[in-house]
Amino acid sequence: MILPSLVVAPSLIHGRGVFTTTPLAENCVIEISPVIIMNAADRLHLDQTLLHDYIFEWGEDRQSCCMALGYVPIYNHGCPSNCEYEMDFEEGLIRIKTVRAIEVGEELLINYHGDATNAESVWFNAQ
Repeated sequence: MILPSLVVAPSLIHGRGVFTTTPLAENCVIEISPVIIMNAADRLHLDQTLLHDYIFEWGEDRQSCCMALGYVPIYNHGCPSNCEYEMDFEEGLIRIKTVRAIEVGEELLINYHGDATNAESVWFNAQ
């Protein structure tokens, strides 16, 4: 499920991003994405490719990884972010929801650390 008001468009942050064409309320689920789960051995291979930048750690032990379908890999990082993601290990899904009201045309951002306010540097800023 992806809200029909979400669009992928050029982003000033990093190439492309996800934007909204309608106002969004706080705590609005905007996307529910199925994931493809890969084991720890697959993750070692993916870490050597460009896909490393688009996969999520997966599972309680964070040893596996997943590739989310839908728009999830296109959301850019922000801190603070205006959206957050929730992993549903049992159902194999990632949900994206807003953490505050969002205006028309605003880019939707997730914090890649999983916490909307986590200010730690992300790997691509350290390079």
